[in-house]
Amino acid sequence: MDKLGTLSIFIQVAEAGSFVAAGHRLGLSGSAVGKAIARLEDEMGARLFNRSTRSMALTDDGSFFLDTCRRIQSEFETAQAQLSRSHATPRGQLRVSLPLAGMLLMPTISDFMRAYPLINLDLDFTDRLVDVIEEGFDAVIRTGDVKDTRLMSRKLGTFRHRIVASPEYLAAHGRPEVPEDLLGHRCLHHRYANSGRLEPWPLVRDGREVKLDLPVTTVASTLDPLIFLAERSFGITCLPPFAVSPELAEGKLVSLLEDYLRETGTFRVLWPTNRYLSPKVRAFVDFMAENLFAA
Repeated sequence: MDKLGTLSIFIQVAEAGSFVAAGHRLGLSGSAVGKAIARLEDEMGARLFNRSTRSMALTDDGSFFLDTCRRIQSEFETAQAQLSRSHATPRGQLRVSLPLAGMLLMPTISDFMRAYPLINLDLDFTDRLVDVIEEGFDAVIRTGDVKDTRLMSRKLGTFRHRIVASPEYLAAHGRPEVPEDLLGHRCLHHRYANSGRLEPWPLVRDGREVKLDLPVTTVASTLDPLIFLAERSFGITCLPPFAVSPELAEGKLVSLLEDYLRETGTFRVLWPTNRYLSPKVRAFVDFMAENLFAA
């Protein structure tokens, strides 16, 4: 078990890129992590990291050893899950990647934490396409389709975007009644962080897509600034419903053109393909599937 612990330390250092950052994840001091890696290099008879005062990177031997360590860790966890027959109390660290808008999922995440107090969450918020296996994530929540054959996935639910504006903005500029009315309004757009493209507004009429060259008043790569600006009457924006549900409930924003929007969004939870799913990952997947869109 000591050797497995050392291998786990090595994996964390490789992923975090420093002894200090790995120590934060593991609850150890940076010096303790450094000493563990030094002992491991002595035992292996090979240098695993190239170190400088500013950075550290895996050597060729280190990269080879990292792949081996990940297989060992994965096989150990698979065997552990098989022996427990997935009935053990879910516990341990669960590393989850969420989109930047994942803060808006935190009510459901916090409910999960209350339901499973023995699971310690390590939450990573980013819109980039993470490599679930290489970066050591237990689960990832994203919108869209799954293209990585190494991953299992479960659909959490679908949603339809909302076009919203503040009552004050509508009082000053008028309420759009058909999609074409948007051409005369200030439109606040979301830009995809990965591609740099503007997210299209999913407008339809009689089942057919409505293509409009909408005004581009403001662009943001995350959702929160668009909500902030829409609340303060800077324009109209198009966002997923979970992003604006509190503002709609409180009357700070008003939903528009609902009959002209199609269902476009799908939330999925992804996890590495394993024959035996660990109790902590199974608990997370089941809980999110059952509760994220329960309301």
